[in-house]
Amino acid sequence: MKNLNSIGLDSTKSKQLAEKLNLLLANYSVFYQNTRGYHWNIKGQKFFELHLKFEELYNDLFIKIDEVAERILTLGYSPDHRYSVYMKKSGIKESTQVSDGIKAVGDILNSFKTLITLQREILLLSEEAEDEGTNALMSDYIRAQEKLVWMYSSFLGK
Repeated sequence: MKNLNSIGLDSTKSKQLAEKLNLLLANYSVFYQNTRGYHWNIKGQKFFELHLKFEELYNDLFIKIDEVAERILTLGYSPDHRYSVYMKKSGIKESTQVSDGIKAVGDILNSFKTLITLQREILLLSEEAEDEGTNALMSDYIRAQEKLVWMYSSFLGK
């Protein structure tokens, strides 16, 4: 009982989870801003369709960013909030081509690949730590994002 945090989880494992969740937060934050850029700047034949889809996506990412930050706090740690830190940590990089819808969808698919891979790592860590809260969150995210990967891939004809 001595090495347990306030929610009854092993403190060492909770710290590892918080570090990985901060990495996830960095990736989500860069992805969110990229998606806002796609939404604001999209041009071309699929403007109306993609403009709405990008808005749906960034609204969902906004919620996930808050949930991840709150989970870090629940584990007893502080969420990173600085873009300078996000830019160093994130595997998702700033998008420079935000007006080409096909390119944007390709970037979104690559971002999901990065997120899903990281979330699977967190899922394994949370299972080992017996952290059902983080585990359930990651499981829900993965399931929803796998469906989005299928949908965005279908849009590209893949």
